[in-house]
Amino acid sequence: MAVVLLVGGGGVAALNAFGGGDDASGPNTGAADDKSANSTMLVDDKALLDATTAKPLGATGAWAITKTADGSSAPERTFVCQSQRFADPAGLRTWVRTFQNSTTKDTAVQYVEVSSDKAAAAKAYTTIVGWLSACTTPQVRLASSYVTTGVGERGVIAVFGQPSGGKTKYRTISVTVAGQATMVLEHDTLAGTPPKPGPVLTAATAGLKRICSETGGCGTGAPVAKGALLPTTESAGFMAPVDLPVLSVIDKPWVSTSAKTGAGTGCEKLDFKKAKATKSGTLTYVTPEAKVPTEFGMDDTVAKFASAAAAKSFVDQIRKNVDNCEKNVSNAKVKSTGTVSTSVVKGESWRASYDTGGGKTFTYRIGIAQYGTQAVYVLFPVLKGLDISDGAFNETLTRAAERAATYR
Repeated sequence: MAVVLLVGGGGVAALNAFGGGDDASGPNTGAADDKSANSTMLVDDKALLDATTAKPLGATGAWAITKTADGSSAPERTFVCQSQRFADPAGLRTWVRTFQNSTTKDTAVQYVEVSSDKAAAAKAYTTIVGWLSACTTPQVRLASSYVTTGVGERGVIAVFGQPSGGKTKYRTISVTVAGQATMVLEHDTLAGTPPKPGPVLTAATAGLKRICSETGGCGTGAPVAKGALLPTTESAGFMAPVDLPVLSVIDKPWVSTSAKTGAGTGCEKLDFKKAKATKSGTLTYVTPEAKVPTEFGMDDTVAKFASAAAAKSFVDQIRKNVDNCEKNVSNAKVKSTGTVSTSVVKGESWRASYDTGGGKTFTYRIGIAQYGTQAVYVLFPVLKGLDISDGAFNETLTRAAERAATYR
């Protein structure tokens, strides 16, 4: 089974930046709307974005409204990773407006829920962020995410990638809360790289200005999107299923399970006890509903060290072991598949094959990286028809290291 080791330190945005430690899934399971005929808050659709105010989503071409629905006619699913029709089934009302760009063929949707009070709206916001964080939509991966300020009272932007033919469909989604209202704005486009948050941030700001004039909770200061991971319900320090790579032949979600920490494939010679790691653990990610061999999966092993220097020493030793593997392991063939380097993550990846005789060869993708006082080791078995690109593997290695920051 594949293995991932995370080593690093530092910090990521605290959970309360995304809405506190409330239950992200929320207890609501029903659907309701327009509970109060006496409420005049956002009673019509005049406060929603229109073709002009949606323009920041894409400078090319013209945007047009394709449909506007209230709660009674809103579809069951409006935006990516939405788990149920309403985040606040006891809310006052809901509006859904969809757009399309005639030139680029991009689409967008604005979703607004009005709750009975600010506390209920805050809970609806946390519920929606939880849907994004725990997204189990098959073949959807979290490409990047941000905390926003200056847009409503608090908010996030997340960019999800989904294969679409030979390209990637990116869904950039903003979630904000302003007084009694929770607003979602999603922009969908085909692109070669994940879109930056700026266009959606600008459009969301325009949308919130109209809404908060009625609901309260207008943002203060200039709108800013700062990179930060979405919270996860997995054990602290481990990747969320939505962080895992997408394989075009697998249309079932990843799930995690506890696993035993191993020594690697033969090249790495992992020994956390000898390296004096203060703590380590492993989760294995599999797709139990998919028709794949039992050995398919990815393990995420996190190790923490007493200092950043100790973590670096461990990672450097593993890099040296794998780089020199062909000299020390007679049946091994190893090729470097790149390095990962950000302001906080440093590491390397390889593709290693072992010829066991009789025509049998076992191949793995291996990755090791450091993040402060933590280290990350990733191992993914390459099976027939079940492989990912060098770039996708390195993105996963980087995300694993970023998640490791919360491992204590």
